[in-house]
Amino acid sequence: MIEIKSVYKSFEGKPVLQDINAIFENGKTNLIIGQSGSGKTVLMKCIVGLLTPDSGELLYDSRDFLTLDKNEKKKLRSEIGMIFQSAALFDSMSVLDNVMFPLNMFSTDTLRDRTKRAMLYLDRVNLSEAKDKYPGEISGGMQKRVAIARAIALEPQYLFCDEPNSGLDPKTSLVIDNLIHDITHEYNMTTIINTHDMNSVMGIGEKIIYIYQGHKEWGGTKEDIFTSSNQRLNDFIFASDLFRKVKEVQVQNLEG
Repeated sequence: MIEIKSVYKSFEGKPVLQDINAIFENGKTNLIIGQSGSGKTVLMKCIVGLLTPDSGELLYDSRDFLTLDKNEKKKLRSEIGMIFQSAALFDSMSVLDNVMFPLNMFSTDTLRDRTKRAMLYLDRVNLSEAKDKYPGEISGGMQKRVAIARAIALEPQYLFCDEPNSGLDPKTSLVIDNLIHDITHEYNMTTIINTHDMNSVMGIGEKIIYIYQGHKEWGGTKEDIFTSSNQRLNDFIFASDLFRKVKEVQVQNLEG
């Protein structure tokens, strides 16, 4: 579980995050949603340590990241997996070498055992046959699956996903969503996903927080969205005719 308490962050005196409080539960897909510029990316960067909040607490199972010493932070980082918006694979490395990269950095296993472990996770994302290919030789969806295999190679307790469906078609996005959801439950990880993809919200959003202009505006489940009276959340979620019709049907079912 990750808990953030009273997190504030400003840039050049301009507030970007103001008094953010949230709990991200273990074994669930926790989503951070909001419009571009709302502060959700800054929030994720603060949680993973890429940015330092001006004040507040970032608790990883009661360990405050902000007060850990250098060695303690290094240990905690070895428990974190990250999936970047662009997949961020190394073009000069094969698919297998990309997955092995964090193992080579943090694992003391033999090369044979590291290779075996990397192949295990490539098989988990159904890409073992692509092990000798390079990122430029595979599709965008396959690159994201490689990124997932790399992120879970160290069997992290915490998994962060920054817009994992960016640039993908709807069918491939669904594959990635389901893979992240299944892996979260299979390995009992605390998964946090930054997204503005409403299909992801409705599909795998087990716990959701909505950020609006640097404030936590709302929190709940995807089911709670349909009964929410928060106008800003409703305007964001149900901006399209499709999702407005989905809400109308859901409300009718609840009333019936």
